[in-house]
Amino acid sequence: MPQINTSAIKQVWTVALQTHYTRYKILSGSFIVAVILSALPLFFNQIQKRQGVVLNDWVLAQLPPYNVSLLIFACIWGMAMFILYRALYKPEIYINYVWTLIFINIARIITISIVPLDPPIGWVNLIDPLTGVFYGNVIITKDLFFSGHTSTMVLIFLCLEKKSDKIIGLIATIAVMALLLVQHIHYTVDVLAAPIIVYIIYTLTKYFLKRDHTRQW
Repeated sequence: MPQINTSAIKQVWTVALQTHYTRYKILSGSFIVAVILSALPLFFNQIQKRQGVVLNDWVLAQLPPYNVSLLIFACIWGMAMFILYRALYKPEIYINYVWTLIFINIARIITISIVPLDPPIGWVNLIDPLTGVFYGNVIITKDLFFSGHTSTMVLIFLCLEKKSDKIIGLIATIAVMALLLVQHIHYTVDVLAAPIIVYIIYTLTKYFLKRDHTRQW
């Protein structure tokens, strides 16, 4: 990544935080995400205890399972650092990301709750020491529909603005979707449903953020 221009970053964030509504979106969005993430270990531990259904997945049946954890998290954390870099210079990217993330997490809690699934046959454990804390540092295999890893990549792709950035984001997203299936961490439907759901949530979130911005503060 290019060298970080701290003075430019300080300037854009100072201006952003001076605007009441922008400050409200940044601070309240960050707080809500922190609350949701802190509650996720309890939720995941509960769903891990229940009995789920094993789906007959034709695509996975054609793919011998392999451990590609390193590649998966290289893509995810590489793109996470990339979107963070872009957001440093444009707070609006952070606002769109954090508020969409709130509703994605809520949507996943709902869909995982009402669609009880057991992991695919031949699944290979996926361990990420960085995000393991959100799972209570235990192995969680039943947070399946819809894919959180795919959702993260799609959200990053949508929040990126430059054409070249989006190309990189698209390639990384497709790679992660394919690698998740190779590792048999998710069913095909989990991975394919994520982009559709995330796009709808992202579009609605941007609409309501823009609409609320026209209100008098």
